[in-house]
Amino acid sequence: MTCTGRSFVGNAADVLRALAISLACLTACSQQQKPQQDANVVATVNGEVITRADFERELSRESQAMEGAAPRSPEQIEPFKQTLLETMIERLVLLQAARELQVQVSAEEVDRRVLALTSEYPAGTFDTALAQSQTSKTELARRTKEQLLVERLLADQVFSRVAVTEDQLRRIYDENPDAWTEPEQVHAQQIVVKGLDEAKRLKDLLWQGKKFPDLARRYSLSPDAKVGGDLGFFKRGEMPPAFDDAIFRLGAGQVSDVVSTDYGFHLFKLIEKKPARKRELAEVRGQIEQKLLTDLRAERQTAYVKGLREKAQVKVNDAAFQSVTGRPLGGSTVEP
Repeated sequence: MTCTGRSFVGNAADVLRALAISLACLTACSQQQKPQQDANVVATVNGEVITRADFERELSRESQAMEGAAPRSPEQIEPFKQTLLETMIERLVLLQAARELQVQVSAEEVDRRVLALTSEYPAGTFDTALAQSQTSKTELARRTKEQLLVERLLADQVFSRVAVTEDQLRRIYDENPDAWTEPEQVHAQQIVVKGLDEAKRLKDLLWQGKKFPDLARRYSLSPDAKVGGDLGFFKRGEMPPAFDDAIFRLGAGQVSDVVSTDYGFHLFKLIEKKPARKRELAEVRGQIEQKLLTDLRAERQTAYVKGLREKAQVKVNDAAFQSVTGRPLGGSTVEP
């Protein structure tokens, strides 16, 4: 069919026929001009492609890591797809920004990071883990380098420009008084024996002037017997309830009545009690600063990535994206 600008004249039927032909002509011309999308490309980011094969492999790894190694149905895979696509797009715009800013990492840095990853696995299992994730050592090195480039980009362009002020520290400290409150603590010793009569006998010996640590070392069945039954300092809730009930009501130097628990029969002695108190800003400054830095860096990183994403030219091939199943293409063989 040839599209022309020819005018149609005649009766009403001729006019309707001419209009139908014109519309068909326009539709055909539009279809001829519409570019065909590559079925092997899921998306392009500033002209750089995310291939369907790479997306399939990435989705397969993600779904296995999150849900286990069993095959997933299309319905189970679907929730991961959009999130993963956005993640891959963001990673690509970050790598493009790193290249544009000439961010560099050395081969030695890559090797050190890979060695650190290897050390997290029991001996002889790292290669097996790589094979299970269908990742070759070459790909691992490439992905590690990309991760280091992104980390350095963010460190240079985002994190280096984040600082915590004294006013911010003071505001967080003042607005969260309960967070800095240190509860009451006690320092106590214990003796544990099997029988009630033996526990009462040991209490009589304490009344006669025997030293609590000496009796604990000689008679107590608890592992802390070797240090004289010393339990150290602890707060309410860190020990069994029966311990708290007996010890927190004692005064310094006092010995409890016999206390029965599933472990046996106990005697407790309170060595020292620390009342609840609010820690000073100087004591918690580092804790507050680290929390603020973490939050501010995350906020600035989100804004930085969002800015790159908004400026990027992103085109998604919906047909290729919808056809993704999460099963890697081309089998499971990986190069050495």
